[in-house]
Parts: sequence; C-alpha cells; structure tokens
Amino acid sequence: MNRFDPAVKTSAPSPDIDATLYEKSGKIYPRQVHGLFATARVAAATVLLGIFYLLPWVQWDGRQAVLFDLPARKFYLFGLTLWPQDFLYLTFLLMLAAYALFFFTALAGRLWCGYACPQTVWTDAFLWVERKVEGTRQQQMKLDQAPMSLRKFRLKATKHAIWIAFSLFTGFMFVAYFTPARELATRLSDFALGPWETFWLFFYGFATYGNAGFMREQVCKYMCPYARFQSVMFDNDTLVISYDARRGDPRGSRRSNTDPKLRGLGDCVNCTLCVQVCPTGIDIRDGLQYECIGCAACIDVCNDVMDKMNYPRGLIRYTTQHELEGGKTHVFRPRILVYGAILIALCTLFAWRLSQRVPVGLDVLHDRNQLYREAAGKIENVYLLKVINKDDATHRYTLQVEGIDGIALAEPGIVIEAASGAVVNVPLAVRAAESALPSSSTPVRFRITAEHDPALSVSAEAKFLGPAK
Repeated sequence: MNRFDPAVKTSAPSPDIDATLYEKSGKIYPRQVHGLFATARVAAATVLLGIFYLLPWVQWDGRQAVLFDLPARKFYLFGLTLWPQDFLYLTFLLMLAAYALFFFTALAGRLWCGYACPQTVWTDAFLWVERKVEGTRQQQMKLDQAPMSLRKFRLKATKHAIWIAFSLFTGFMFVAYFTPARELATRLSDFALGPWETFWLFFYGFATYGNAGFMREQVCKYMCPYARFQSVMFDNDTLVISYDARRGDPRGSRRSNTDPKLRGLGDCVNCTLCVQVCPTGIDIRDGLQYECIGCAACIDVCNDVMDKMNYPRGLIRYTTQHELEGGKTHVFRPRILVYGAILIALCTLFAWRLSQRVPVGLDVLHDRNQLYREAAGKIENVYLLKVINKDDATHRYTLQVEGIDGIALAEPGIVIEAASGAVVNVPLAVRAAESALPSSSTPVRFRITAEHDPALSVSAEAKFLGPAK
C-alpha cells in the first residue's frame, strides 16, 4: 500500500511530541559544587586559560615564542621553525590527537569534554562571572523571574559588559597567535588594525560570547559531533559516571538518623542535587546519556550528601557496566593495550623524526625533454634542483654528486645561496663516462651541505640515464 495515498489515514502527531520538538529550551542554572573533581576542573581551566592568554606574550630569541605567521609561511614553536613543507609533522600531531582521544575515551569516557574542551572551559569561566554578579542559583532564578527594575538592569548590564570585554580580549588573544601580540596591541591602540585582524577579533569574540554565554549546553548536546559517536568507543569496561541503582533504589526522603532499610528505601534521598549541578540538565540516575559531558559535578555533590547522611560515598561514581552488574572491571583489556601501544609508537616516532629534522630540503627533477645527450665523449643528463632553506638564516650550500665512478658536474664548484624560507631552482648538467654506466638507468645521489654548518646537509636520489646496454 502506498504510504502517501490520501485514502490512507494516519494518526495525528502527539501534542507531547510537538511540544518536545518545538518548545523553547529553558535556561539551565547549574548549582555551584565543591569537591575533588570540581577542584580538578578549576585547576585544568586555570592552566589551559593561562596558557592561551599568556603564551603569545612569551619571547624566544627576540621573537614571539609561538606564532603562526601565515604571510611568511612560517610556524614558530619556541626554538622550532616549521614550513609548509613540514606538513608531515602536522599529520603526526593529528594522528596523535585522534589516538589520544580514542585511548582516553575507551579508558574513562569523556575526560576531554569534562576537563579540557574549550566549550567547557569558557562556559565555566562565564558561569563564574555570572555567579559573582548575580549570585547563587536560587538568586539567579529569582532575578530572571522578577520584572525589570533598576537593580535587575544594573546586574544584567554589568554581567554582559564583563562577558563582552572578556570575549573581545579572547578574540584579541586568538589573533595574537597569527600577528605578534605586541605589534597587535600597538596597532589596536592606534586604531590601525588590518581588515582580517579586525574581522577575526570580533568574530572569535562574538563566538565566545554566544557559545559560552548563551548556547552553553546546546553546543554539547546538538552541535558537537563527539556526543554522537562517543558510544562506539565505549565498552562494558569503560569507566563512566554512573548511578548505582542497586544501592540507591528505591529512592525517597528521610531523616539523617533513619535507617533506610527499615523503611524499604535505598541510599538515594531523592534530593535532586545531582540534577541541579549538571551543566546539561540531565538526571544521571536515568542511566548513561549522550548529553553527559563527564564533568563529575554530580559525584561531588552526591558524596557531600552521603557524608551528611553518614552513608558510604560512591552512590554516583566512576565505575563500569561490568561492576554495576556485579562483575569485575578489566582496565588492561585488548582495546586499551592496542590504543596505548599505537599512541606510544606514534609519540616515539614523532620525537625521533623531529630530532632528525634538518632545516633544508632538496628535490631533484630529471629533464623530461631529453633523456640524455652525448657531450665531450661522455653521457650528460640535465636536472633541476629545488633547494628549500627552512632555517631562519641565509645559507650557502655546496653541491656534490655521487653513485657512478667518475661522475661530475658539468660546471664544477657550484655554490647555491638561499635566503631564509626561499626555494631556489638550480638547473645543472651531470656527466659520466658511458663505460662507467652499469645499466641504462643508474641511481645517483645529490648532496648539498651548508658551508658554515656541516650539520645542515641533505641528499636526494635521482636516475642517471644512458644508452641501452
């Protein structure tokens, strides 16, 4: 039967479903919480924000320590200068980030989201400002429900003024990673910012203001793709924040001196504080949900309630599905071992590759117009050398060729001078006796060496072509 046949009657959508789909999401007022995990989050946010805001002001060898100089195509990382030709290192970093995410998610869930995600870090900073200006959760709710007054306007204006100033400063520091911070500050004070600097300062500031001030949990629940595919990295031995229903149910309020067993109750007093402190507004007692960002605020507040009731801690805790079902947790399982081994191997390879990096590159291209020619009784091949100076200083390089007995440059004594970041094209001819060629295609190696720094030396292989043998 055709499902689009007008004769087919379908039931009308449920009003509850329509209300769920189209109802405006209400504002969440996370309750402030104190405890071990709250302290860890504050420490992580302090370190991460400190790095972000202070790093552009750090100097290294007379320049900014970390700077992505796009016009000059240079990427400064303290004593290291990377060029577009060093794309391999970016690939390594992306692979490291991916496997680190896989490893830590399989081990203990959304650690990244709860402690290091920029959305979480800046949202917590905005919430801190909101609490300082408007007060506690109850005071904020009461203020929002009250009609507009001079006091309400003053508090709201103060909060948004601080948010906007903080957001614009964040945008300024973001641009400072691409334009030297001190130069940028001078341009800003002189109202001489360039168009792209102005755009990104306001764009990033607006994004910070909107995401951390208004969208908050909506970004985590609806915009972040990680919330959707995280489940593929979980298994029954992944440490996740969970409510122990076997211990906590049936729920119910009681006095602190009441034995819950005599009343047929579990340890959960149904205070709903775990819901009030949740930044995404979920009830962890309903089980693991994709909206949970792993901030562990519910653990801190539940442990505090358990202490007041003289119950054991851990009604809400980091645990595994196996443990909740009465089994044992297996931390060192195959998935963790494989992810860990790959992560260690990539870190080792990246460190080794970085230590072996030579800031000069060499590419050799054989002339395609003529495979070879005879000159002065010898076989001559023509090549184009591309010398890339990836150092911060100008260098003069000497050139050598080897691989065939008696092989030599048609013009000996070639010296190649390349400025910092320059790509120098050097056409040249190489000659060798036909009798010295073992075959019609013989590998040869070109090597360039800096005159004043023999450590700056690199080689590249090519083919020397001759008559068929």
